[in-house]
Amino acid sequence: MDVLLTEEEMMVRTSARQFLERECPTTLVREMEEDSKGYPPALWQKAAELGWQGMSLPERYGGQELPLVFLGLVLQEAGRAVAPLPLHSTVTAALTIAQHAEEKLCEAILPGVAQGKTVLTYAVTELDGRTFADTVQTQAVAEGNQFVINGTKLFVDNFVAADHMLVACRTAPGSRGNSGLSLFLVDTKSPGISHTPLVTLARDKQSEVLFRNVRVAKGNLIGTLNEGAPIIESMLERGAVLLCAQMVGAARKDAEMAIEYAKYREAFGQPIGAFQSLQHMCADQIIWIDGGELLTFEALWLMDQGLPASVEVSQAKAFCNEKCEIAVRHSQSIHGGIGFMMEFDLHLWFRRVSAWSMKLGTTYEHRARIAHALIDLPGRVVLGRPVPVVAEA
Repeated sequence: MDVLLTEEEMMVRTSARQFLERECPTTLVREMEEDSKGYPPALWQKAAELGWQGMSLPERYGGQELPLVFLGLVLQEAGRAVAPLPLHSTVTAALTIAQHAEEKLCEAILPGVAQGKTVLTYAVTELDGRTFADTVQTQAVAEGNQFVINGTKLFVDNFVAADHMLVACRTAPGSRGNSGLSLFLVDTKSPGISHTPLVTLARDKQSEVLFRNVRVAKGNLIGTLNEGAPIIESMLERGAVLLCAQMVGAARKDAEMAIEYAKYREAFGQPIGAFQSLQHMCADQIIWIDGGELLTFEALWLMDQGLPASVEVSQAKAFCNEKCEIAVRHSQSIHGGIGFMMEFDLHLWFRRVSAWSMKLGTTYEHRARIAHALIDLPGRVVLGRPVPVVAEA
């Protein structure tokens, strides 16, 4: 993996940054925190004209079929601008549909995504809150040519704006773990669906969604019945690493604000950046953010190569959860009291990074996945090296 950006990748990142600096001021971010939908349709359409929603979708559906690394660069800039766009939830769901759904379903949904006409989301998390398969308890029971869904999903991103959502269900009675799981594409306006907006730290649009005898056609099944666990896992992994890109972008902008402030804020007759303790804080911020960026794009690169990336995704998410959070806390400390004033913009980045650190797997969940991989069955390649076979005594 070449850690340096190619000329084309630099052009994508630069154009995305310039666009968002021009079109997405913090006044718009604050306005969308109070908006019922949480995003400006005009900005969403302009993003579609730039090809963001369809960047990694197949060309036959109106996409550009670019590697995930390019999409990661766009989401990094969206995080930097704390852009109020349902981009992450839409592309996470759309890529899953493109990879696993039947052609008819892809043709019905994906062109609208690429054109900016369709917003998507996914609904996996339930009362337990963790991303383990055992936590999925929502039931889908076959009745004729339909499935009937009953259950509750929590922290569903952008449900108020979404046209369709991918819903993880149990379709085999009495099943546990990875067995008996299926994934369905559900119209958010289907009879029997209701939602309650959740008040979040980031002030983004998340909902508790209730399914009461919601009917969905069998043709909306993604993949094979009762064998949806690998599809759900790949969707969550892709979503997690793309969320890391957002976190890194937001944390870097936050750190840059703190470093700039330290250059000019004076105390005891000199800039506070002259004090060694603050110098170390600023240096640590950049070291942590650079580390998170490298881990994130390593995982994206592996996905683009078609190589296993589960461990690398968990490495990136666990690291970003911890280090990006500390980086934005340092920024608050460097700014002192002004950093905690709602009229000052710094908290816009702090609140989002803190909230994202708890989405799609906490630090402890991802560390557990890495630990499990390290002690997995003998003979499996872990972290690029084969696990030695230890003879039993």
